[in-house]
Amino acid sequence: MVEHYKPHKYKAGEMSLPERFAEYFSRLSEREAVAEANRCLYCYDAPCVVACPTHIDIPSFIRKIATGNVKGSARTILESNLLGATCARVCPVQELCEGSCVLARDQKPIMIGRLQRYATDWAWSRGCKYFDPGAPNGLKVAVVGCGPAGLSCAGELAKAGFAVTCFESRSMAGGLDTYGIVVFREPVEVSLAEVKMVEELGVSIRTGVTVGKEIGWDELVDSFDAVFIGVGMAAVPLLSIPGEELDQVVDGLEFIEQTKIKALDSITVGQRVCVVGAGNTAIDCATIARRLGAERVAIVYRRSEAEMPCYHFEYQFALSEGVSFMFLTQPVAVLGTGCVEALKCIRMDLGPPDSLGRRSPVVVPDSEFVLPADMVIRAIGQKKRYDALEQLALLGVKSNNGYITVALESRQTDNPKVFAGGDCIRSTGEASTVAAVQDGKIAARSICAQLSERARLKHVSADHSRRSSQEST
Repeated sequence: MVEHYKPHKYKAGEMSLPERFAEYFSRLSEREAVAEANRCLYCYDAPCVVACPTHIDIPSFIRKIATGNVKGSARTILESNLLGATCARVCPVQELCEGSCVLARDQKPIMIGRLQRYATDWAWSRGCKYFDPGAPNGLKVAVVGCGPAGLSCAGELAKAGFAVTCFESRSMAGGLDTYGIVVFREPVEVSLAEVKMVEELGVSIRTGVTVGKEIGWDELVDSFDAVFIGVGMAAVPLLSIPGEELDQVVDGLEFIEQTKIKALDSITVGQRVCVVGAGNTAIDCATIARRLGAERVAIVYRRSEAEMPCYHFEYQFALSEGVSFMFLTQPVAVLGTGCVEALKCIRMDLGPPDSLGRRSPVVVPDSEFVLPADMVIRAIGQKKRYDALEQLALLGVKSNNGYITVALESRQTDNPKVFAGGDCIRSTGEASTVAAVQDGKIAARSICAQLSERARLKHVSADHSRRSSQEST
């Protein structure tokens, strides 16, 4: 198993619910952090920096920990990634920075994620403030969606002097960092602390406002100098099978959300749980169910292990938590009277590759069977926001297959005033918090360049008009 995700070992009755849902790792002590930092080779052309989507100067922040300059270490991190505390916890470091560490070839890679958490936690616990609002430049930007992409863009623009207003449909900002990352990966307080940091830069966050309903997209585009769209995807799609309306057939994201906003002992979980899907969200749902006390949790997936969209280390983690996997299995009906009693499935085989290169599942005739279950969790991706895309299309914002089309070098849409980032543009590649943060940074940089040039031309035009007026008199 990947050492970085070594889970707590417990038996029923040995650990309380709060203990089961504590963060995987306690914070590194100063001695542990310095010892680990001193293992780093401080590579000149560091592959870990190249692998980091936000390009944090990793050797620099680690060297500062080694020399006792933890405050400076946190600054190095946050200058590249305002949501560094979240990313320290949720980034797939095995696939990114740690996976690229030169020591990974014949030793253990540097624990970059844990060192990043050590530095950012040190800074937050001491109330360190690194950035101030920029001098006002008279330009206004609207940010739609207060997830990692929106917060990153808003914070960077506020540092440059823009007046930024964020519109968030939920009651709390932070997006999936607040609602959709299981609590033993990231406590909700970490996400909300980053939201507060962005607000302290002068960003106005209006929660409970759905753009397209309470306020129109056209109104935003007309009222602001630029608009950044950072909305995520919608709810988990239905399985579209009989019996799905029964009690205890639940949305996977809503199931995760409960652990973030409700008392753990108030969350209902079955004893025999089936999770449909095999992405990272499905892994989270399965491990939550186990830690809440489910006796048996099975992930049901219609393809094989090789096609699973979850990270391999997440798969290993789920296995270590006692989650079983049923591959080449397709649910066809939820059985029960009033509530879930079983999940009816059929065996699958793999046919030719689909458009994504994964082999397509094909039904095996006469292979139906029944899995006993008292809870079924849907975790098969998320719906696309076609309603918003239809409204945006009227403003010249194009989309493709449910995702907003942008220029990758600028995150600008076909409407020059509108930019986008995060899951709403991520039709290919990995949708992740750190990728969304980088989208926000790139868009903020592009907005700043575009509006600064516009302001310069406006100033030149005004100055020319003033001179012409003076000469005529």
